[in-house]
Amino acid sequence: MCTVSFIYTNGTAIVTSNRDEKVLRPSAIPPQEYIINNKKIVFPKDPHAGGTWYAVAHDGTIIVLLNGAEEKHQLKESYRKSRGLIVLDVISSDSAIEEWKKIDLHGIEPFTLVVFQSGELFQLRWNEIEKQTVLLDPKENHIWSSSTLYSKDIRDQRKLWFNNFIEVNQELDSQKMVYFHTNTNAENTENGLVINRNDLLKTLSVKQTVVENNNIKISYLDLQTQKQTVLVIK
Repeated sequence: MCTVSFIYTNGTAIVTSNRDEKVLRPSAIPPQEYIINNKKIVFPKDPHAGGTWYAVAHDGTIIVLLNGAEEKHQLKESYRKSRGLIVLDVISSDSAIEEWKKIDLHGIEPFTLVVFQSGELFQLRWNEIEKQTVLLDPKENHIWSSSTLYSKDIRDQRKLWFNNFIEVNQELDSQKMVYFHTNTNAENTENGLVINRNDLLKTLSVKQTVVENNNIKISYLDLQTQKQTVLVIK
């Protein structure tokens, strides 16, 4: 939920996400199919709150959650609902974007959603005061890093790594993007793409979705066990 990239290459959309989390949090349940509001949705489940940071619907809609909005916020003692459950509320609706317009987010901790729906790419943000909806160019490449874990300077540095990687690798594919998400600045355990902050906060998994024509391939790599889960939706 803390580093997300979007790549469009040769008619294929690739969405890859690293999950940074406290190691004391219960391990996520690997992605599987669930039916919510009569929609088939594939996602890894957080057993703590029942939500997710990355969900894929059978219609091709992808939603990825990042903690925080523009900048790091001040934590409150409690919030009305888990942000991971908001992801499921939005993706299980008839239209993620239409649901975003009307959903009540007061009492919800700030967050960012990357949404790919019907060939369109959106950045959606809630900062505890208002919603922000930004339509992005789906033919361009994008990267996001969570504002709660990475300062603006570090987020900008990560964008440079991303842009440099794209320049060096003109022919991008899913394997190269997994490599980027697992090996970039590997010696930098504080702010590299895979972090380990004093064995308290680590990058726990990498999840990726490849959308090509009407086929959707979902892969999930648990970095703690090195176990990989792959699902295909046709």
